[in-house]
Amino acid sequence: MIAERWARGATDSPGDITRRELYFFNLYRCLEAIVYAALVFSPIVKFDLVRLTHPALGQVVAMTYLILALMMFVGTDRMRARLATGISAGLVADIIAASLILVALSGHNVVPIMLLVNVGVAALLLPHRAFFFATLAAIGVIAPAFYANFVDNVSGMSMSEAGLLAVANFAVAALCFYLGGHMRATEALAAQRGVDLLNLEQVNDLIIQRMKTGVLLVDQANHILRINEAAWHLIGNPSPNQRELGTIAPELSRRLYHWRHSGKTDQTAVALAADVPEVIPRFTRLAPNDDANVLIFLDDTSLLSRRAEELTLSSLGRLSASIAHEIRNPLAAIRYSAQLLAESPKLEPEDKRLVDIVNNHCTRANDVIENILQLSRRERSRPETIDLNAWVLAFVEDYKQSNDLGADQLRAVTQNRRIEAMVDPQHLQQVAWNLVQNALRYGRQPNEPARVTVAARLATDKGPPMIEVVDRGPGIPPKVAGQIFEPFFTTHEYGTGLGLYLAKQMTEASQATLEYVPVAGGGACFRITLTPAGALLAARIAAQSA
Repeated sequence: MIAERWARGATDSPGDITRRELYFFNLYRCLEAIVYAALVFSPIVKFDLVRLTHPALGQVVAMTYLILALMMFVGTDRMRARLATGISAGLVADIIAASLILVALSGHNVVPIMLLVNVGVAALLLPHRAFFFATLAAIGVIAPAFYANFVDNVSGMSMSEAGLLAVANFAVAALCFYLGGHMRATEALAAQRGVDLLNLEQVNDLIIQRMKTGVLLVDQANHILRINEAAWHLIGNPSPNQRELGTIAPELSRRLYHWRHSGKTDQTAVALAADVPEVIPRFTRLAPNDDANVLIFLDDTSLLSRRAEELTLSSLGRLSASIAHEIRNPLAAIRYSAQLLAESPKLEPEDKRLVDIVNNHCTRANDVIENILQLSRRERSRPETIDLNAWVLAFVEDYKQSNDLGADQLRAVTQNRRIEAMVDPQHLQQVAWNLVQNALRYGRQPNEPARVTVAARLATDKGPPMIEVVDRGPGIPPKVAGQIFEPFFTTHEYGTGLGLYLAKQMTEASQATLEYVPVAGGGACFRITLTPAGALLAARIAAQSA
């Protein structure tokens, strides 16, 4: 909106300035015509204060020029349509009228002096024709003096006076040409500064509006002057017409009153409306000497907790990765020694059982290390377009060849239409592999084989593509389902709590989502909602064109 308002102002402003200049120029032309008419028709002519040698010529020229000046004054707006042509024609008329009046008055000094203003205006409005009109004006001053002195043989303006006035026309044209160029450069710089300031204002507005911290500007009467989106949500999404802080958020108004009178801020968290997160208000004056306007910052405690959790997880990931690297080498030595011990021909059955336990726990510890290292790497997603039907069939076949399923069942379900999605195949392989392993391990009824399905489908006819891993086990209790994607959360004594967390992180890296969906009649469904093949490309093209 700011940019649009500026764009409209930028296109109108130069036109308004030109119209104002042209208006006063035409008004001055009318004043010139009135002065000429006064000189020609004034009674002072009878007292020889003004020598009128050609009365008829002077009267006709004065009246014609007056009518022409009034017409140009009235038609100022129409002259703007063809600005250069209109100004040029008017200046030629000014010079001709002044020259003929000089002939009629035998060279009165007032006329060429008034003409200097016309030449100066020409240099300002039409800088590329400034010296052309100065030359015409000089000729228009010298020619009447030459005619009066050498043809008409009357005493009037001398040739030296005419020469000085002619030089004055060039001096005025040069001065106004220089000043006009300087003014235009200054105006262009000011316009550029205005553009920069408006752009900066727009950027600031966007930043404030998109800030996660709520920001309000309140005046001395507790009237809200500005508010961003985050603050609007944190005070309960009030009506845009409601601007009284005491009505919208009484507790915030109370704390502001307490801060204004005591200078102390209550640091306890408070919910300013129903079903909104708790916030910690902070107050500051808009300027050191401005006691009227106050800036209020609303810090969302849930965001602060989330940031603290992210920092903790990041630090924990780096620490865990360092520990995992240190554990891997001795773990490999233990496992290798156990394997050599298992090959001994004199090993007793009890000792062999202990060796198997060592190998199993080494494998489990190595899996934990791999998960921790994978958590710390967080490789960048490289999405590409794949056919989900073909991918699901290939995945199920690959899993069956790599694992002995025994009595367990794993099957692929596809549709009879092509389903394309944009995803990183390597990340999708790891996520699906993890989900299928969990389904085969936990998604079974007691004393029954597991039945797991990997299905590719569309949410609707025009909906996003999906991959679903479905089992027919006992399902996940609702209280537990809300925590299964949290890091290090597990209900199994041998679980690490990182498998589903890593799977969710990988899907989000490919702009996909992973969610748990209960299955009617028992069982669990983990649904991966992917990005349609053309959506990312269209978004990139739109971003580049914008």
